[in-house]
Amino acid sequence: MKDSHQKDKQRAGETFLVHGNPRDEQWNYDYHVIPPITASTTFRLDSTDRGAQGFATFSSPKVTEPGEKPIYIYDRLAEPTVALLENSFKELEQGKSATAFASGMAAISAALLSLCEKETEVVSHRLTYGCTYSLLTNWLPRYGIEPVFGDLTDPAATKSLITAKTRVIYFETPVNPTLDVIDIEAWAAIVRTANANRPEEERIWVVVDNTFATPYCQRPLLIGADIVIHSLTKNVMGFGTDMGGIVVGPLAIHERIRLARKDFGGVVAPRAAWNILVYGLSSLAIRMDKQMANANEVSRYLEERPEVTRVAYPGLKSHPQQEVAKRQMRDFKDRFAPGHMIYFELEGEGDAGYQRAKAFMDYIARESYVLTLAVSLGQVKTLIEAPPLMTHCVYGDKAATAGMSFGSIRLSMGIEEPADIIRDLEAAFEHIEGM
Repeated sequence: MKDSHQKDKQRAGETFLVHGNPRDEQWNYDYHVIPPITASTTFRLDSTDRGAQGFATFSSPKVTEPGEKPIYIYDRLAEPTVALLENSFKELEQGKSATAFASGMAAISAALLSLCEKETEVVSHRLTYGCTYSLLTNWLPRYGIEPVFGDLTDPAATKSLITAKTRVIYFETPVNPTLDVIDIEAWAAIVRTANANRPEEERIWVVVDNTFATPYCQRPLLIGADIVIHSLTKNVMGFGTDMGGIVVGPLAIHERIRLARKDFGGVVAPRAAWNILVYGLSSLAIRMDKQMANANEVSRYLEERPEVTRVAYPGLKSHPQQEVAKRQMRDFKDRFAPGHMIYFELEGEGDAGYQRAKAFMDYIARESYVLTLAVSLGQVKTLIEAPPLMTHCVYGDKAATAGMSFGSIRLSMGIEEPADIIRDLEAAFEHIEGM
């Protein structure tokens, strides 16, 4: 892991995930093997002047620099345990600013509202997580921010979507749920050209949701993105017990993101931040390695099933953007790291595909031991769901034009033995045989 923030340039990224910052300028815990957790929503002040200074400087990026200690006042503004998590992500993603939130959606909302204003536009990939699509289409227009959708896997064809009103290019990569891979470097180059003739206040930001890949498999800021967002609830936490989100980027966004968190109130609780930091990050590498090994095996099994018409996994040669994935999805040892998510479609058009997917999933819900019918992803248990009926139901009739069939299924690989996962899938395929 190449890291300009690290004093020891030879230290592996996997090691940093376990140990984090053993010394923290903002909070002295030199004698703790495990970082401490705070449990106070408010902090004692020794003078009104100190309180006034704290309010005046809470969102200043200077307090994140070595030697600058923040004045803690109230945990919605800033809080020591949350700061430890933020500092770890600055190092992992190679950003200068990191702000943690109560959820991934809180992070996405804060970022888009902070970067856009009335009568501006967000250019988004045609398919995103269902709640993100709802934010883009139901909520941002109420603030005068309009979404523009296109197939961002083809930058040359869709760069024409950029207008004088564009403030953000937004996409997930890999895309939820179809596992499309979008070329971060290509979009960064397009935006650099567009920004060359714009005043700073009208610049365009490349914002990447890195939830599926995690910092272990992909670090978008090193490839050219301006801002990276995570739902920490997913793979980073890994155990399905705590929610969180984070925005990482340059110092230029620090103050506005902090103000958005303060005013909209989407702050992550110290206990959740501590669990994500202590349990989630420390086990991320070993979990992802096992989940990726499982995904490689299970995706190849699915390619051989006659009931399956399409399998999307960046680790497969059949993936249409595998070359892009190989270039940008790299682990700390610079190995190809295609992630742990699989998307596949059952044969059958329209209602026929829907009925087959429904029967397949309902059988799993009743009979499977290893596969769990549930939304979310990135847990140590393998989770399976039908996106058009569940996480992406907001698309409705637009699902097909966005790239999903009504017979589509999303698999989040856990850390079980792959033979057991395949055995349960086999039983479900046998159940729908002849439908």
